[in-house]
Amino acid sequence: MTQLAQKNVFVTGSTKGIGKAIAEAFVGEGARVVVHGRNLEEVEEVATAIGAHSSVVGDLGTAAGCESVLAQLTKLGEVEVLVNNAGIFDVEDFFQIDDEKWLRYFEVNIMSAVRLSRALMPAMLDKNWGRIINIASEAAIKPLPQMIHYSMTKTSLVSLARGLAELTKGSQVTVNSVLPGPTWTAGVEAYFDGLAAEEGKPAQDLIDNYFAEHEPTSLIQRFVDVQEVAQAVRFLATNGAVNGSAVRVEGGIVRSI
Repeated sequence: MTQLAQKNVFVTGSTKGIGKAIAEAFVGEGARVVVHGRNLEEVEEVATAIGAHSSVVGDLGTAAGCESVLAQLTKLGEVEVLVNNAGIFDVEDFFQIDDEKWLRYFEVNIMSAVRLSRALMPAMLDKNWGRIINIASEAAIKPLPQMIHYSMTKTSLVSLARGLAELTKGSQVTVNSVLPGPTWTAGVEAYFDGLAAEEGKPAQDLIDNYFAEHEPTSLIQRFVDVQEVAQAVRFLATNGAVNGSAVRVEGGIVRSI
């Protein structure tokens, strides 16, 4: 039995990519994992496939959606580990992004974590055990000019986690962030397919040259695997001495000590 066995774990945005890998990692630890997504059929399919305890459905990009998800969670027991993974991203010219899109990014990427943490953290403090882990990005500390809107939200998630960690002083509750670098997911694959069509080049050529051309400071010169991010999240969930930290899983892209 691991220390996460039978712990109630809620991973937002966990039907694919990093979120799914994190959910699977917790299932492997014997935790009671709740899978989340916006499509009922997809959520139930993934939950069954990975052996999750249950699933919830809802759009965390709205206050009403968060309330709906929280109402579903109350029937499943108190959440002891919250992983705020749900988020959106795209590449777009800063000067072409209107207020509506900025606010959508703020609602989905930041306010979802704010609302869920505000609702679920008090019970963790009362119980004197809990974990909140925000999935940010290396863009949080190295803002990307082609994704300024996305980068800003990830910086905010790191700040949110550090601030919430200050509220845990003297308890066995921890709040941390994980900062993945470019990670290979279906979404990233689709991005390269679109870019290849736009530029009239083979997608594999763009992928092979990506790090040399766009991320030359990467020390691993490859995409991070979703399992590597999941391992970092699992570590934070099991180590009570790491609190208020931003753990980088970005292959050394950020040149900083």
